[in-house]
Amino acid sequence: MNFSKRKELLFAAITASLNAGKEIMEVYNSKDFEIQTKSDNSPLTIADQRAHQAIVAILDDLGLPVLSEEGEHLDYEIRKSWEYCWIVDPLDGTKEFIKRNDEFTVNIALIENGISIAGVIYVPVYKQLYFSDKELGAFRMDAIEDWTGDLDQLIELSKTLPIAQDRKAIRVVGSRSHMNQETKDFISKLQEKHDDVELISKGSSLKLCMIAEGEAEVYPRYAPTMEWDIAAGHAIVTASGGKVLHLESDLEISYNKPDLLNPWFICKRQY
Repeated sequence: MNFSKRKELLFAAITASLNAGKEIMEVYNSKDFEIQTKSDNSPLTIADQRAHQAIVAILDDLGLPVLSEEGEHLDYEIRKSWEYCWIVDPLDGTKEFIKRNDEFTVNIALIENGISIAGVIYVPVYKQLYFSDKELGAFRMDAIEDWTGDLDQLIELSKTLPIAQDRKAIRVVGSRSHMNQETKDFISKLQEKHDDVELISKGSSLKLCMIAEGEAEVYPRYAPTMEWDIAAGHAIVTASGGKVLHLESDLEISYNKPDLLNPWFICKRQY
């Protein structure tokens, strides 16, 4: 796929994420909404479903298959022939959405032969857009809700990631909903090597965004995640100079695998 085509696809994904954000906020700002339970006991709301429809309304016309948390999950015998595909989480952080703590996102990733090469993460409450391409780099646009310009104009007005930081502390970002003993042990070992270690809790893919920004150095994940939870963030982290690695093999996490469950991983930048 040439660079021009990737730019076209990235811009379409950005548009899709903004449309999904509008659907999510309509539900979020309503007085109440129904909460269902899926077969894996995870929560589902009408916002998840409306965001999914808004995204596929755009992506389905682009000629690449879409693997969405809220869509059909085809057997690997079919998926293994996909050179390119989208991996989508229409509403990442449904638990945070239900708690109304604002820490939820829209995640869209472009995958090439198992590698996440472009990503979009939109934070509807804060109207923050994170996006990346493996050649263009990683960016953050603030206060965005509608966009009438093109991709080049958007990049020109965005902040390039990472953003320079001025601190001595090593920041570890962890899940607001999944702090466990393995994570605590990781932090304890880090504290043995570094005098100043801070722990920050965040929901959804905002943890990966913090690594991409340089707001945190490391995010260890010793709990289950699915491909759509991290694929977009992985692309943004990589384009910003960070890595998302399998905790045991130290290899980059890959996508569109036979099993869509991720292994334990560590997301980090140099520290």
